[in-house]
Amino acid sequence: MSEMIEPAAEREVPCAGLRIGDVAPDFSARSTTGDVRLSDYRGRWLILFSHPADFTPVCTTEFVALAGSADEFERRDCALLALSVDSLFSHFAWLRLIRDRYDIEVRFPIVEDPTLVIGRAYGMVAPHDNDSATVRTTFFIDPAGVIRAMTCYPANVGRSTPEMLRTLDALQAVDDGPVLAPANWVPGEALLVQPDASLDSVFSAKGHTDWFMKEVKRGSRK
Repeated sequence: MSEMIEPAAEREVPCAGLRIGDVAPDFSARSTTGDVRLSDYRGRWLILFSHPADFTPVCTTEFVALAGSADEFERRDCALLALSVDSLFSHFAWLRLIRDRYDIEVRFPIVEDPTLVIGRAYGMVAPHDNDSATVRTTFFIDPAGVIRAMTCYPANVGRSTPEMLRTLDALQAVDDGPVLAPANWVPGEALLVQPDASLDSVFSAKGHTDWFMKEVKRGSRK
């Protein structure tokens, strides 16, 4: 059975208003790899994501893709933690089916949340919904336990594993210094320098955009 540590989970209105920069609410729960506690992941990156239900076609493709890329997340020192309303034994049966059908083992933990306590605390479901079949939400949580990015897809559209990796790469790259990741950035490409917000830098810039559009080239850390 899942248990929220944060008292906010007990309120009538849950933490559905979580934003980038908030500390991810702590919880402990049963999972396919044993009991887990969110705060135990402090010190490394974590991607916490919900899926509508076991034994569904889109979710199955997502888990096959994520399991196939598990080593890529591990190389970035990032753990994966999945969650749905299904019971622990439903998770086990589904993972056995995935292994037998697709010849791949899902080894990252899948949390059971039959009472929706965790899902409601994270805003993955509406306060009075009886199931989570309407959302597949992803939280990128940094080593300090802070939410750094969030995505939300409908039940009928699967997530992109390459984009999850790209987002993680970008978040880790901007943590290395006062830089910005431009659109479609991937490791090895130039990053952008934080603009110098001073009139002197504006007037002394050689080009029209040089004072706020400067690139810095860094090698891939991967």
